[in-house]
Amino acid sequence: MSRGKIIAVVIVVTLAGLIGYRTFSNSSGGGQRRGGGDPDAPIPVTAVVAATENVPLNLDALGTVQALNTVAVRPQVGGQIEAILFKEGQEIAKDEIIARIDARSYQSQLDQAVAKKKQDEAQLGGARSTLKRYEELIQKNFVAAQDLENQRHTVRQLEALVASDEAAIANARVQVGYTVIRAPIAGLAGIRQVDVGNIVSGNQTDAIVVLTQVHPINVVFTLPEQQLERVRAAGQALKVTARDRGDNRVVAEGTLAVIDNQIDATTGTFKLKAEFTNDTNTLWPGQFVNVRLEVGALADAVTVPTQALQRGPDGSYVYVVKEDSSVALQPVKAGAEAPGGRTVVLDGVKAGDKVVSEGQFRLKPGAKVLALAPGETPPPAAPAGGGKPAGDAPRRRRGGG
Repeated sequence: MSRGKIIAVVIVVTLAGLIGYRTFSNSSGGGQRRGGGDPDAPIPVTAVVAATENVPLNLDALGTVQALNTVAVRPQVGGQIEAILFKEGQEIAKDEIIARIDARSYQSQLDQAVAKKKQDEAQLGGARSTLKRYEELIQKNFVAAQDLENQRHTVRQLEALVASDEAAIANARVQVGYTVIRAPIAGLAGIRQVDVGNIVSGNQTDAIVVLTQVHPINVVFTLPEQQLERVRAAGQALKVTARDRGDNRVVAEGTLAVIDNQIDATTGTFKLKAEFTNDTNTLWPGQFVNVRLEVGALADAVTVPTQALQRGPDGSYVYVVKEDSSVALQPVKAGAEAPGGRTVVLDGVKAGDKVVSEGQFRLKPGAKVLALAPGETPPPAAPAGGGKPAGDAPRRRRGGG
């Protein structure tokens, strides 16, 4: 073998030895590190105590805001619009003047009716005077009985004519009154449909303006027919909360006013109407809102954080922390949702039990845990090769608290 080949073989064997040594050293060190951890170390989890509270029972639905009253204000007599006396979007009081129509022709008709009545009253006065003379002369046989009776009929006819004149005057006054258009309800004025100077008629379909009464205001919503008996049994004036479309905040609070008297056979639902004072105009006609109807309350109900509930093949369960810091899988029967992200537990957990709310995915029945309060972080692990035990390190709160 040549000298060059011998040198090459020596180099290859040396490199192979170095690589093998490094691989062995790394595997030995890793095995020591893996074997250095404590398999019995407790698993840090967040645990919360099951509490008792009064939990409202609610039914949720989607509702539509409706004005208490909506009136399309139309003229009742024809003529030229003389004045518009409101602003669009203005709050208008009941009987406030909205517009005026030229009233001159209607005033002249009233004046004619008044004059006609005076004329007929004068004739009636003369007829009554003649009747009185006839009644005196009939005693002396100076007047025929037939003439007396005819005069009486004349008086009655004139009395009826005067009464007709009074009715005509009243009607003419009503027509004059219609030339002043007043708000029939208190409400918000919409967009004006007619301008000053336009000719309107008493039978037109176009309104001058639409008024909507929003104080108070209604919200109409539906519930499944299965909830009808529950709602009826809850009593009168139930609390109703209107929430925004995102169901994130309360818009207004009111009371249940009406339960409809029939169930819609097509949808299997029934209608309800709630009334809100709407003092700050947070509700607007046509608006969609989430409705929450309170139909009762559970007194002293046991509640746990909703995230503590887990689902398994046999139903819901929670991990309960026992006195020896081990956990047990506890089947539970979940009930209604409670405020603050909590859920009512009807069976399986009692008040005072500590349940795991975070870290359940690492657990199995019997596992040892380090129960931490919400927001608390576990202590740091002990350094390799000794040092201060991890259990003696102070616990810290998240966020530097």
